[in-house]
Amino acid sequence: MRSLLFVPGDSPRKLEKALGGDADVLLIDLEDSVASDHKAAARDTVRDFIAAARGAEDRPLLYVRVNALGSGLADADLDAVMEAAPDGVVLPKSVSGADVQHLAAKLAVREAEQGLDDGGTRILAIATETAASIFNMGSYAGASHRLAGLTWGAEDLSADLGAETNRLDDGSYADPYRLARALSIFAAQAAGVAAIDTVFTNFRDEAGLRAECAAARRDGFTGKMAIHPAQVAVINEAFTPSPEAVERARRIVALFEAQPGAGVIGLDGEMLDRPHLRRALGVLARVR
Repeated sequence: MRSLLFVPGDSPRKLEKALGGDADVLLIDLEDSVASDHKAAARDTVRDFIAAARGAEDRPLLYVRVNALGSGLADADLDAVMEAAPDGVVLPKSVSGADVQHLAAKLAVREAEQGLDDGGTRILAIATETAASIFNMGSYAGASHRLAGLTWGAEDLSADLGAETNRLDDGSYADPYRLARALSIFAAQAAGVAAIDTVFTNFRDEAGLRAECAAARRDGFTGKMAIHPAQVAVINEAFTPSPEAVERARRIVALFEAQPGAGVIGLDGEMLDRPHLRRALGVLARVR
């Protein structure tokens, strides 16, 4: 999952356009981008779209962002969309791993009702949208085998904190959001799932997006959410390992395979140990 594109669930035109794009995952939204009086109709639109799109060749993964568990709307969202068997569900405003477990139980019931494979619906949790969530980031490890990834949110978090803004004058994140970002990487790695970077809201600033993608890849994120189709190509490029990186990773793996008992190997004048091997294997996994 390199690029994960948000698409409003109440717009058939945007959904069809996104299906033909290059995003790895469509995050079909029933939450923030859909007005309250449009949600019922949006559920039908999303269900029908997923049912029709599932058979398309080379399609992206189809995840649905339902409304938060505490909103009173999530059950109706799930009742509608699970009829069409989405690939996954995005859990907004997750406070802890217990919320993932709660959603997993709801999915299990609906999979049984629809005759779907048990555990086939994955979960992507947005783990930092409330102040309370920051204290529970370690709770996602072992929460559910359905958990496919963790991402973080700066916009809802800033609203929850009552902050004036989440960025400094130079465009970088202020300290509370840098903390949330770092904790999301640690939490994802501890849980053994994908670490996904949050959205870059200024979709006309390509240079800013490229810089943020580069920083995210450097720090351990493996993908990034997008709010506009124009961002997808930049994100895909940033999170696709370069030919040079792939070749170096293959050389590292080959050297360790040739010397299975070695703790340290030499390559191009550099001494490499087991952490370098794990990184190389990660690069090759992303290529696959």
